[in-house]
This record gives sequence, structure tokens and C-alpha cells, in this order.
Amino acid sequence: MAHNPRMSMAGNSQQSSQQKQQRKEDDGDAFMTLSDKEIAGCISDIGIPFALSDLHKPNPLQIQKVFEWFAELLTNTTREIVAPAMRAAAESLYGEEADRIYTADTRELMGFFITLRRLLQECGIKDFTFSDLYRPTHPRLVKIFSYIINFIRFRESQTSVIDEHYNSSERTKNTIEVLYQANQEKQEQLEEMQQNRKNIEQALRDKEKRTGELRTRLLELKASQERVTDKLERVKSEQAKFKAMLEERTVAVMNTRQEANKLRPYTEQSPAVLEQSLRDLQNNLTRDNSEILRLEKRSRALQTSSDSFAALHADITNLTRILSDLAVELAKEDEEAQKAGKNRDALVEQTNNVREVERQETMLRRQLASTQSKMQKLQADIDTKAAKSQERTNELKALYEELSLERREKGEE
Repeated sequence: MAHNPRMSMAGNSQQSSQQKQQRKEDDGDAFMTLSDKEIAGCISDIGIPFALSDLHKPNPLQIQKVFEWFAELLTNTTREIVAPAMRAAAESLYGEEADRIYTADTRELMGFFITLRRLLQECGIKDFTFSDLYRPTHPRLVKIFSYIINFIRFRESQTSVIDEHYNSSERTKNTIEVLYQANQEKQEQLEEMQQNRKNIEQALRDKEKRTGELRTRLLELKASQERVTDKLERVKSEQAKFKAMLEERTVAVMNTRQEANKLRPYTEQSPAVLEQSLRDLQNNLTRDNSEILRLEKRSRALQTSSDSFAALHADITNLTRILSDLAVELAKEDEEAQKAGKNRDALVEQTNNVREVERQETMLRRQLASTQSKMQKLQADIDTKAAKSQERTNELKALYEELSLERREKGEE
């Protein structure tokens, strides 16, 4: 070293810079470090029995319980919460052999260590390792617990600001959820109304089509009824005429028989005359019998026609009743058409209401956007204030370090 003065000077300067950096870190730790008694008292206050001997001669299991309590208090995280995710990760890597390669305690401890290391980084501890859990030492525990307790105290001092911003964000979140739920309900109501409108329009089209068919059928039945009525009138007139003719022929036969009875005494007078009279009477009788047979045939035909007319009259009566029912159905169709018109008007009104709801939703969205912009501005102000507070804290730390350094230099002098 004496033959290389430059190397000795570089080594001395490097050692001095490392000593100064170590001295600054020690000063920062001294600024944040709490006494052993205060640390033990704070841990005991949170509900975990902890004495000074536990801090001087730490037990890994007890220290892990203390860390678990701090993690649950600050991040609401425990081993039970971490366990499912770590088990799923192990199974995705090693499948069925995950429990054999990594036990449950090992997996949960690894996941808990990651969460705890993130928490301690936020508290200011950048060098937290597994050895702090398995082989804790008194200086490390004093430093870590001091930083955690100071962080908890700082958080408790800022509880009102944190709660205010948290409540504001929760209110905004609740408002968004309420608006989203209302929007979903209005959307479902609109879809339901549109579907009802389509169904009503389809029903109206079906009703109109059926009404047209019924009207056409009604006109055809009316024309058929008129034709049947005319034919029935003609048949009735012919029947009356034939009945009158039958009565006339019957009266003529009765008169002929009476005359024959009157002429019977004269038949005993002359055989030739009587024979001639008999032939005349026979001819008349034959003629009358043929006429009677013809009239009987005509009467049977008239009776058949009368039966047919009766059946036809019954059919006409049924058709009349059907026409009456069709008239009632048409009246019902008209009433349903009026109801459909009212439903169409109600649907138009509901559509207008939906448009009004959409307009209100647009206004609420604008209000929500305005609220979010205000929240962003507030968050920016809070970040600015936090940055200023951090800068102020750093300045105070730097000032404290300078004062400590000057005091130490004066003490050395």
C-alpha cells in the first residue's frame, strides 16, 4: 500500500463514503427507532402477550404471529386468505404432486412472506428477508417493529382524510352501481315493451286478417241465405198451388161418387144402356183412379218437398244463428281493435317515458363524469399535498441528519 499512494487514497475515499452512507442510514434508523419498552408495550396493547425478553430473545413462531397480526391489521390478509391462491399455483405447476413437493405450511408461508414484504416496503423496510421470520434478531426486530408502529401511528393520525376519500369513493361507486342498475332495469323494461309492441302488432295483423276472412264468409252466407229464401218461397207457393189442386180433384171425385150413387138405381133398367153406362162409369172411374194416383204421387212429392223445405228451414235457422254469432264476433273484434288502439297509444306514451328516462340517464352520466373529474382533481390535490408533505418530511429528515452530523462532529471535536 505504501508503494501505491493512489490506490490507498482511493481506498480511503471509498471507505469514508461508505462510512458516511452507513452513518446517514444509522441516523435515519435512529430517527425512526423506538425504545424496546415502547415496542413491547405497543405489541401488548394490540392483544398479543409480548415482553422485553421476547424482543431480546425472539421466538420465530411468536414473531410470525406478530407479523401476521400486523398484516391482518394493515392489509386484511391472513394465511387462510393466501392459502387458496398458493394451492392453485402449486397445482398448476406440479399437478397432483403439489402437496408432496410443497406442504401447506410452506405454501402459505411463502405467500404470506410476499404480502408482508410488500407491506414493509411501504413502511420503509427495503431489506426484509426470510431470515427475519426464521432467525429473527433483536436489532432487526427493533428496526422493523419501529417502522411498522410509526406507520400505524401516521395512518391513525390521517384517519379522517383517509376515511373522507374512502367514503367519497364509496359514494361514487354506489352511485355508479345504482345508475347502472337503473339503466339495466330501464333497458330490460324497454326490451319488454318493444317485445310487447311486436306481439300486439302481430296480434292486430292476425285479427285484421281473421276479420277480413269472417266478413267475406259473412257476405257469402248472406248471399246463400237470400238464394235459399227465394227458393223456399217458390217451393211454398208451388206447394200451396198443388194442395189447392188436390183439394179440387178430391172434391170432384166425391161429387162423381155421389152422382154414381144417384145413378145406380137406373142401372137396372136396360142391359145395353146399363152396359153403356157401365162402360162410361168404368172409363170415368179409370180416369179418376189414374188422376187420383197421379195426385197421390204429386202429394207424396209435395210431402217430400215439404220435408226438404223443413230441413232447409232448419239449416237456414242455423245459418241465421251463425250469422248472429259472427256479428257478435265482429263486435268483439271491433272492441279488441279499439283496445289495441288504446294499447298502441299507451305504448307510444311508454316509449316517450323511456326516451325521458334515457334523457335523464344522459344527464346523470354527465353529472357522473363531472363528479369523476372533480374526484380526479381532488385526488390530484391530495397527491400534491402528499408530495409536499413528503418533501417537507424529507427536508426535516435532511435537516435532522445535518444537525445530528454537526452534533456528532462537535462531539468528536
